[in-house]
Amino acid sequence: MAGWDTLRSLVREELVQAKQEGRPAEALDALRPALEQAGDDAKKLDEIYSALTRISIPDAFPFQEPSDLPGIQALRPSNPPQMPGRLNEKQLFDRMYGAWLGRCVGCALGKPVECFMEPHAGMSSRDRIKTYLAAVGGGEYPLQDYFPEHSPAEARTGRVGCQASTREHIAFMETDDDIRYTVIGQIILREKSADFTSWDVAFAWMQHLPYRAVCTAETQAYRNLVHGYDFHCSIPSVEPDWQWVSTHYNPYREWIGAQIRADSWGYAAPGNPQLAAEFAWRDARISHVKNGIYGEMFVAAMIAAAFTCDDIHAIITAGLAQIPSTSRLFKAVQEVVAICEKYRLDPQRFEMVLDEIYALLGQYHPVHTINNAALVVAGLLLGGRDFGRAITIAVMGGWDTDCNGATVGSIVGAMLGATRLPVHWTARLHDRLHSGILDYHPIAISECARRSVAIASKIMPLS
Repeated sequence: MAGWDTLRSLVREELVQAKQEGRPAEALDALRPALEQAGDDAKKLDEIYSALTRISIPDAFPFQEPSDLPGIQALRPSNPPQMPGRLNEKQLFDRMYGAWLGRCVGCALGKPVECFMEPHAGMSSRDRIKTYLAAVGGGEYPLQDYFPEHSPAEARTGRVGCQASTREHIAFMETDDDIRYTVIGQIILREKSADFTSWDVAFAWMQHLPYRAVCTAETQAYRNLVHGYDFHCSIPSVEPDWQWVSTHYNPYREWIGAQIRADSWGYAAPGNPQLAAEFAWRDARISHVKNGIYGEMFVAAMIAAAFTCDDIHAIITAGLAQIPSTSRLFKAVQEVVAICEKYRLDPQRFEMVLDEIYALLGQYHPVHTINNAALVVAGLLLGGRDFGRAITIAVMGGWDTDCNGATVGSIVGAMLGATRLPVHWTARLHDRLHSGILDYHPIAISECARRSVAIASKIMPLS
């Protein structure tokens, strides 16, 4: 059973994932000759995959990383920060509109260079972005605006994609998975409110997402759901084996796919990071495990905190408070906070921060949760309340540029509110979203915010 890639590639990627999860390298290496000899023989590849899944993680592995909610909650840091204050309806709409606008702007900013995520011609992801911009001239680097459609360097860097999001053409937020999942989260919450289940999320995928619109971990989970359960008429009555759904031939289970689905859960629980993280867990468990789940919980909690808190460090701490302190993601975020603090008095040296993040976490795939969460944290800490600086640093960091720009934009947008976002960034979207989803194509971004306010007001009564 393949899916996102060939069966052979899935097994090869599983070797990488298994090593990162802590399975002994010597046991994994022992399977590599069999993989090379298997070619495309499905039976042999199945046998290798089964052998991989039987390799245990030794007790000496320094991280504890459960995927069940009680297990996650038991390993959270003690004494989470308390979120100040509540919002009235006018304040909540301004913050919610800011969050939606911020997500759309950050996503549109990063979309043209998402195709730069892999190393190319001896250049890293962020080197390609820098080279592309610097060759344009006129002070284009560091990034100050949406990406230009062309650069004299594109023969070396490659051409940008998504022309509708380049500065010459941008007039609305074009469809993107980072936005479609936010819309689907809102649809679920409008129908089910706080009582939604993981089944509701899976069924919403079947109703609103064509198979071609999902990627990596979501592709594998989607196939597993369709293969294992009957969705033709309604949500099945049987409780699924979510562990199987999220892991079977899914070596992408700690990649960024869940992290980009966090926003509507944070929007539904303004000022309540713990509730937002629980909502995020219900969503993430469909396709992800361990740090893949934690990434979504971390982001959802930060977004929820940003509605009532304007201290970036406190917002990040509120996010960390919802994930295991024994996890690789928790450790990586702490290390990135320390790196940023080292350069606190010289904020123009953002490239040195990025250098250290690449040295620390560059072993992960460009769309893994952990390294991209690190760039989100760097964008937040180095940008602070400067919306443009925050999103541009996140995008100039490379890897999954549209995802990171969108997440940082959402958090800073929720913190500042729409009235304090620079029109330089927001005006060119003309308050318009083309999501590719029925009833949201096209739609005013402000209408999405109004719907989120109605959801949040029902779940978290206004002051």
